[in-house]
Amino acid sequence: MKKLFGTDGIRGVAGQPPLDGRTVHAIGLALAHTLKATSPSPRVILGMDTRESSDSIAAILTAGLTSGGASVESAGVITTPAIAFLTHTHGFAAGIVISASHNPWQDNGIKLFGPDGFKLPDATELAIEDEIFRHLETSAVPAEQTPQAPPVNDADRAEYIRFLLSSVPGLSLDGKRIVVDCANGAASSVAPQLFAELNSKGGGEVVITHSSPDGFNINEFCGALHPDVVAAEVVTQKASMGITFDGDADRALFADETGKVVNGDAVLLLAARDLQLRGMLTNDTVVATTMSNMGLEAALKRSGIQMLRAAVGDKYVLEQMLSTGAALGGEQSGHIIFNGRSTTGDGLLTALLVLDTVHRSGKTLGELVSDLKVFPQVIVNVKVREKKPLESIPTVADAIRAAEDELADSGRVVIRYSGTETLCRVMIEAESEPLMRHHANTIAEAIRTELGV
Repeated sequence: MKKLFGTDGIRGVAGQPPLDGRTVHAIGLALAHTLKATSPSPRVILGMDTRESSDSIAAILTAGLTSGGASVESAGVITTPAIAFLTHTHGFAAGIVISASHNPWQDNGIKLFGPDGFKLPDATELAIEDEIFRHLETSAVPAEQTPQAPPVNDADRAEYIRFLLSSVPGLSLDGKRIVVDCANGAASSVAPQLFAELNSKGGGEVVITHSSPDGFNINEFCGALHPDVVAAEVVTQKASMGITFDGDADRALFADETGKVVNGDAVLLLAARDLQLRGMLTNDTVVATTMSNMGLEAALKRSGIQMLRAAVGDKYVLEQMLSTGAALGGEQSGHIIFNGRSTTGDGLLTALLVLDTVHRSGKTLGELVSDLKVFPQVIVNVKVREKKPLESIPTVADAIRAAEDELADSGRVVIRYSGTETLCRVMIEAESEPLMRHHANTIAEAIRTELGV
C-alpha cells in the first residue's frame, strides 16, 4: 500500500510531512538514485505553480537531486503539461512539477513524469517510495545552508507556446471576444502570451482575468473550481466564450455564449464528434471515468460512439486509452487527453482545440453541445480522519446498497476516497432528483458519523 503517492503525486500541507524539508530532500535523493539505475548522469527538468511554498520546495528538492547525482534545469512557473512536453521533447530522465493543482494555497505537491512524458505507473511510484523511506533513515537538509533553486530557462516557456500554436495552425479569433481565467496559477505565466500571439493579426479580443498571483490567491474564488465566475464574466463582456483553468492548468472548463458552464463531459462530446467526423476517432471509442454523467454516455451512443469508464485520475484514463487505442479520453472535471497530441491532461491545448472546433464548425459552443441532457447529479464531499474500506463499515455499506437497489437502472452510485485530499466523495446520479438527494445525504451522513473529523 502506497503511503506517500496519491492519484496525482505526493500532496500535503507545505512544511508538514510529507512536504517537510527532510522528506522533500529524501524525495529528490531517492528519485536521483532511481534514475541512475538507467542513466549514469540523469537530467531532470522542474517546474512549479505560483504557491508561496513552491520556491522553497524547489530548492530543497534540487538539493536532494543534485546530491544524488542528477542535474536539474528549471522552467520556473509553468504548467504541468508543459513539463510533460519538455521532458519528452528534450530527453530528460524525469520531469517534476511542484503543484497541488486545485487545492488551496496552503497545500503543495510533487508530480513526476517519466522520460516519455507520461505520469509514472503505480509500480514505479511504489519503488521510488520504498527508496524515499530508506533515505529518510539517514538523509537530512543541511541546517547551516539554505538550498538554492537552479536558474530559470525562459526558453522552455517559449518553446511550449510554439508547440501549442502549432496544434491549431488555421485558428482565428476574428470577430470573437474570449474571456480567459488563469486562476492566479501557472496559466498566468503562459496564457497571456499564448493568446496574444494567437490574436497577433487582430480581429478578436481576449480578456485575461485572475492572472496576478501573489503566492496566496491561487484558485481563490476563481479558476476551474469556480467556473461560474468566468461564466458571469462572459455575460458581462458579451463574449463568445469563457475558458477557465485550475492551478497548474492541466484542466480547463468553459462557458458558452449565454454564460452556461460547459464541463469536461460536454468537451468530450464536442471533441468526439469532431474527431469522428474527420475519421480520427479510433474504434469510435471515448474513455471517460466513473464520474462522467450518464447523459454523456447516451449522447455519444446516439452518434455511434461507445464510452468506456476508467478509474478517476487522468493517468488511469490514459492507461485505458493506450490499452484500447482510443484517441480521446478525459474527466468531467476538465482533464482532457488527445492521444498523439499530449501525454497528460492539458488545459491550454484543450482550450485551443475547442476554439478550433468551434471556428471550423461555424457554430457557437452552446450549439455544439446543446443536445447533452445530463441526469441530475450531486457530489457530497465528506472530510474523513482515515480512509477505511467502506464495505467494512456496516452502516455505510447498508446505505450504499439501499441506494443501488432503489436506483437500479435509473441512476448510478459512486463512492470513493479522494486520492489527493482527506475526503470521501459521494456521487449520486438519478432521473429522480429527490431520490438522488435523499440517498446522497443518507450515505454522506453515515460516512460522517463513522469516519468524520
